[in-house]
Amino acid sequence: MKPFLCIASLSIAVALAGETSVKMKDLPAAVQKTVQEQTKGAQIKGLSKEVEKGVTMYEVETMVNGKSRDLLIDANGGLVSVEEPVTLDSIPAAAKAALEKAAVVGKIKSVESVTKGQTVSYEAVIAKGSKKSEVTVAADGSIQK
Repeated sequence: MKPFLCIASLSIAVALAGETSVKMKDLPAAVQKTVQEQTKGAQIKGLSKEVEKGVTMYEVETMVNGKSRDLLIDANGGLVSVEEPVTLDSIPAAAKAALEKAAVVGKIKSVESVTKGQTVSYEAVIAKGSKKSEVTVAADGSIQK
């Protein structure tokens, strides 16, 4: 009985998080098409479905040339965003300066470029002691919400 309770608890926790692992065959046809187009030459590491405030999205975790690349696709197959790790030195100077300023007494642990349509922003994980936070800036250095 106890293993059942553990499994039920885990299922509830996953359901509450709103994200569930899915298989390619379970994706809507339009989403499958986008995944296939966007993952040529990449290894698919994971597929998940997330429903937040009634909106269904699909996340595809991939590996391309040894680097992670995450895709967010809407239920109609539209590519919503692409996240890729980048180096701090490779981003525009204004964005780099804004992230360094935000980190003041902390340390920038990682930086990702986030592309939504034609707009690119940069998201950094900043560690201050045992606490971590995320800061997102535009190419011009303005802080994004």
